[in-house]
Amino acid sequence: MTGQRLLEIRGLSKRFPGVLALDQVDFTVEKGEVHALMGENGAGKSTLIKILTGIYEKDEGTMVFDGREVDFRNTAQAQEAGISTIYQELNLIPELSVAENLFLGRQPVTRGRIAWKKIYEQAEEFLSGLGIQVDVKKRLGGCSTAVQQMVAVARAVSLEARLLIMDEPTSSLGDKEVKILFGLMDKIRAQGIGMIFVSHRLDEIFEICDRVTILRDGRLVETLPAADLTKYDLITKMIGRDAGEVMNRKAARREISGEALFEAREVTRGVRVRGIDLSVRKGEVVGLAGLLGAGRTEFVRTVFAADKMEAGRIYMEGKQVSFRSPRAAVKRGLGFLSEDRKAEGIIPHLSVRENMSLAILPQVSRAAWIRKRMEREKVEFYSGKLRVKTPDQEQSICNLSGGNQQKVILARWMATKPKLLILDEPTRGIDVGAKAEIEVLIREMAEEGIGVLLISSELEELVRNCDRIAVIRDGRKIVELEGEEISEEAVLHSLSAASENGKEVDR
Repeated sequence: MTGQRLLEIRGLSKRFPGVLALDQVDFTVEKGEVHALMGENGAGKSTLIKILTGIYEKDEGTMVFDGREVDFRNTAQAQEAGISTIYQELNLIPELSVAENLFLGRQPVTRGRIAWKKIYEQAEEFLSGLGIQVDVKKRLGGCSTAVQQMVAVARAVSLEARLLIMDEPTSSLGDKEVKILFGLMDKIRAQGIGMIFVSHRLDEIFEICDRVTILRDGRLVETLPAADLTKYDLITKMIGRDAGEVMNRKAARREISGEALFEAREVTRGVRVRGIDLSVRKGEVVGLAGLLGAGRTEFVRTVFAADKMEAGRIYMEGKQVSFRSPRAAVKRGLGFLSEDRKAEGIIPHLSVRENMSLAILPQVSRAAWIRKRMEREKVEFYSGKLRVKTPDQEQSICNLSGGNQQKVILARWMATKPKLLILDEPTRGIDVGAKAEIEVLIREMAEEGIGVLLISSELEELVRNCDRIAVIRDGRKIVELEGEEISEEAVLHSLSAASENGKEVDR
């Protein structure tokens, strides 16, 4: 940190109907600082960022940016002043090249035509200066997620941003990709650019951030140097109660007996899913562990018929079945919560009621008419069962926190009364409190006899919640762990052994 103040917010307040989203919040960022903004979903982080970037107007308070008082009325004003935001969902165009994305909207022109040679030369020079080695003519969508994320950061820097707001930039990155991004952030920090960093991966906060500001229920809890905090302290301050309730909980190991509810045999799709065998019993939580790109998501999408199975067999309750479409899978008792909540889960401009009842419309309809009373009763029942926090059923789902959006999608599938529920990264991008609630719901579903197939990139989450864990690498199942065999060390050992041997690990 330079000790030179870049941003100073004092007494910031914002009200919505029935909600005080921010209450007299103070917040500062120094030049060359990475400042973490922490809090549970609904704590006020997003509201503060939206005011700072001109999406919302503040009700009270002052904002001083780079020495002058500001009150942005739109995002263009904020960007012109030197504030850029990089969201979890990248605002780039995958069909265009890396260079085109970098200079989007401000391409150099010669005699009325785009100067392509100049664009490519400038893009290569600029990216190389940041330590990013990539073919600038390559289609952005053909690059890895990490490269796309770095191009988004580079674009913000090229716009002469003095403050970068990074909202969950690592949620879709693996450990190696995160290291690359952090290396880029260090280069940017050295240029005196300030950064606001939002992440629910707590280890990242201590690795990259200088200071941490914690919000709870729209109020400032405290701002502290990251070095003065432990993970335990941070969680306690975020949730307002002892962190032990969240960090030390662990589901009791259970022995699940009986015939398989679901069984996949030799399921194959291309090189990403290569002859995987897997079973799930009634009431059992089976985890899928593996590195990014191992084939976990591809496997469950194939099982659910979202992607076509090239070879293999699926059995439900001992009978071979063939799903031609996800609709057929749902009819046989499968539910699937996708890892991409915003793109494949919620419909942002529909209400909580409409989002929750999507999968049960045939149950609540007669001819072409929806029986509204029955629909509302079911939505009310499952909203209560899953403890969805919303003012009413007609609230737009995009106004809910990430954790509550996830609960709505879970409720959607619970309403279908599934036999097997596939959950792909169900706690990605949500805070520790909401994560704990989702994990409790998973165990409750299992106790009701529902089979659960759980994918998570967080080994702690799998170890806490699963009765059995299958480890996937390069499209193959390399080992299964169950009961007392389950531990983070055992999963990591399986992955490293497979990597060293270059072949399957036998059990």
